[in-house]
Amino acid sequence: MPKITYITSTGVEHVVDADSGISAMQAAVSHRVPGIDGDCGGVAACGTCHVWVDPSWLDRVGPARDGIESEMLALTDGRTPCSRLACQIELADTHDGLLLRMPTDQH
Repeated sequence: MPKITYITSTGVEHVVDADSGISAMQAAVSHRVPGIDGDCGGVAACGTCHVWVDPSWLDRVGPARDGIESEMLALTDGRTPCSRLACQIELADTHDGLLLRMPTDQH
């Protein structure tokens, strides 16, 4: 069961004990982490779970996937090489300690 730290745009940390096998978006929504809405339910059809993976974790989480995830991120504000949709990050025990930062706005 990995511990995931979500950091809001104002610097507030929310540490969540997440189940392996679910998405980082599902973990955030089920623990009511503010700033992660997941309006589309996790099918990469919106940008309301946009996060920035801490650079120290990017090699383990991986960059945004080509196709729908990259296309949706192109529509978000503040896209960086560390941008991911949290609904597309499947959590595993190896993600214990993962740091995800959130932009000011999600849409």
